[in-house]
Amino acid sequence: MRVIGVIDLLAGRAVHAVAGARDRYQPVKPIAGGPSTPGDSSALARFYIDRLGVGAIYVADLDAIQGGPPQIDLLSSLCGLGAPAYIDAGVATVDAAQRLLATGAATIIVGLETLPSFDDLGAICTAVGSDRVVFSLDLRDGRALSKRPLSDDRPERLTMRAVHERIGSVIVIDLARVGTAAGLDLDLIGRLRRVVPPQVTLIAGGGVRGWSDLERLAAAGCDAALVASALQNGALDAGDVKRARDL
Repeated sequence: MRVIGVIDLLAGRAVHAVAGARDRYQPVKPIAGGPSTPGDSSALARFYIDRLGVGAIYVADLDAIQGGPPQIDLLSSLCGLGAPAYIDAGVATVDAAQRLLATGAATIIVGLETLPSFDDLGAICTAVGSDRVVFSLDLRDGRALSKRPLSDDRPERLTMRAVHERIGSVIVIDLARVGTAAGLDLDLIGRLRRVVPPQVTLIAGGGVRGWSDLERLAAAGCDAALVASALQNGALDAGDVKRARDL
């Protein structure tokens, strides 16, 4: 089980995401051993990497996801801090994917929330390589979050459509659980693990509260977890991050 540190960016600052209510997100507060200035994304990334030993960071550019231009300079800076970076910046086209990879991103996220069609997902995978693309199954209260009508919005069906486009990794994230200490939808994660081929990496996001949740995720067949609050508030420390690799 890999622990991936999460950074949500809004207007150039790292913010604390709560329940997907983006208009109310506030800058991340100073952390002992971490950022001393509210919203310092670089300091937060270094805290995750240097102090906690995470193997990768996940950066969500919320401005880009909501239709604005990506924060290229800031993303490039975060990609250069010594850990592989998963970058979510609302990618929906091959050109956008290639521009984002030019920032130094190890992997780009293509989210259901901003995806025009699964054909576009397939085109992106073909152009840049499936190993550099992750499909994000974006949910809110268990329901698919999409900019377009879906003929079948069952999470299992949507995930298998992404797998059909040769995606190698899937994130399942419920925005309603993010930053709320609400826990995980282990039933959904278990269902997805049963239908997704074993070679496809399954990553959970939203709701990790501490060590016991990591154990439950591993038991459900999850390969990695996106974590923000539990790393920032000390519920998970460097020792937990290290021993999670043996789960």
